[in-house]
Amino acid sequence: MSFLSGLINDPYYQRNNPRKPEDVGDEEVIISPDTHRENRLPPGQSRTKKWPVLDAHGTPEIDLETWSFKVGGLVENELSWSLDEFMRLQTVKVFADFHCVTRWSRLDNVWSGVPTREIAKLVGVKSEASFVVAEAHDQGWTTNLPLEYFMEEDSLFAWAHDGRPIPPAHGGPVRLIVPQLYAWKSAKWIKGIRFHAEDEAGFWEKGGYHMRGVPWNGADGERFRWQGGE
Repeated sequence: MSFLSGLINDPYYQRNNPRKPEDVGDEEVIISPDTHRENRLPPGQSRTKKWPVLDAHGTPEIDLETWSFKVGGLVENELSWSLDEFMRLQTVKVFADFHCVTRWSRLDNVWSGVPTREIAKLVGVKSEASFVVAEAHDQGWTTNLPLEYFMEEDSLFAWAHDGRPIPPAHGGPVRLIVPQLYAWKSAKWIKGIRFHAEDEAGFWEKGGYHMRGVPWNGADGERFRWQGGE
């Protein structure tokens, strides 16, 4: 298969220019605030029309019949849901851009799933909590993020992208999406979260990636811990 044929047959290849927020045309869609920027590419980023696949250990085998999502840590009620139960929770759609720390950005994505705020409300996050650790099926892979970004209106646990179920290679059946941070914070193959009072480095963070990961901060974004600001 030629390179051009591959693009033609790629259902995720973007053939049009990215839409502006005012062009979305659905009042129920939540608009990620960074899409309102005049230049939607953070420092050091380039736009891709594809949806590259990156991960630490490859796509894990996940049994949808036994899949569960568990929430613990500093909460009033530790809860868990089966996939069927999770899919019946409150659902939102979010228009957002997606920025990978490896310097590509995919603009104009619509994610569907359960808002992070809804999960936080159901479990009752304690006032001492300031951070979230996301746990994945990927050989114990984790990532950490500040509670304030987890609780943003445009953050969600997504099970669909642009109207299609998220395929396993891209983190399905359910992945975390936190548009205002670099994409590695949007854990693929999510299986649970924990609320903590103190920050706890995840897989890539232990290797030197930034503890927060805001693409817009500084001259080159918050990619690595040696840049300062954790």
